[in-house]
Amino acid sequence: MRINANVELDAGTKTFASGLLPELIAALRRSDKGDLVAVISDDPSIGRELESWCRFTRNSLIDTAVEEGRTRCVFRYGEPPENVGEDRPVGSRLWLYTNFDCNLACDYCCVRSSPKAQRRELGIERVRRIAMEATELGVSEIFVTGGEPFMLPDIGEILVACAAAAPTTVLTNGMLFAGSRLETLRALPRDRITFQISLDSPTPERHDSHRGKGTWARAWNGIQRARAEGFRVRLAATVSSDAEAQEFRSFLAAHDVREEDRVIRRIALRGTAMEGVALARADLVPEVTITADGVFWHPVGAEDSDLLVSHDIFPLAQSFAAVRRAFDRESDHQRRLARIFNCA
Repeated sequence: MRINANVELDAGTKTFASGLLPELIAALRRSDKGDLVAVISDDPSIGRELESWCRFTRNSLIDTAVEEGRTRCVFRYGEPPENVGEDRPVGSRLWLYTNFDCNLACDYCCVRSSPKAQRRELGIERVRRIAMEATELGVSEIFVTGGEPFMLPDIGEILVACAAAAPTTVLTNGMLFAGSRLETLRALPRDRITFQISLDSPTPERHDSHRGKGTWARAWNGIQRARAEGFRVRLAATVSSDAEAQEFRSFLAAHDVREEDRVIRRIALRGTAMEGVALARADLVPEVTITADGVFWHPVGAEDSDLLVSHDIFPLAQSFAAVRRAFDRESDHQRRLARIFNCA
């Protein structure tokens, strides 16, 4: 997907050694903090140069692609967004993408899930091994997501295996709690499993515009069903503005939803989203994420090559170590810059 930018700068053959920097500075003067700036160049090395410049200037390189033989780089102007969870040890949270197929086709899904997506199933045997090895690695929380996890016939076994290793939260749209799936739900341990169910707005209009007609009502029914079965339920909204976030907070307060059971996040410019917050790896505190394709830096980009850490899942200790090494390299770079440019 081509990322649209607020400013397009055609650098031609210029590099940082031959006049690109003044043009970049001029482009930033025409931009606001948070704007996306695209640099198009005939020189394929521009990506490496721009990445180094972004690190130095605390901008974030979002995307690099080749279009019709020319390199197009997109960076976000300004400091990265404030991270949540910076004090959380790397590896204490573990995310599992059990599958990628879904009963919905949400228009901002960060991993492109839909009824047409290939399942790419992680599988119960790998989940069991992951859960077993996770207990030795300091994992204190497991998050199970998809796709829609309840599309899987063995989701009950998967969740029981995860819950045996650590308290587990399953992210779901809450629409499939019927028939045999309801029986699966009822067999799960209430003290070890939490449901995080998506509900994007206080009324159906905005939620349904993103997820499909009638989905708000079905999600609300799923929330009530999970609560009636004795499970803790967290409500998660994906919003596009501060106003939408505040509106949802008021709705949650009116329904006596505790602060710790509220999740409000912005749309990320990943997957099928056409707009949202553009996120680079440097913007994200790593949360080890495992899919059928390997180990990723963070769940928001668990299908994107820039967040892939390793194709090898096992042994899990090596996967965790690879993420920690990558995080240490990022941190060391920032500390070196701070030392070099200590001006007083």
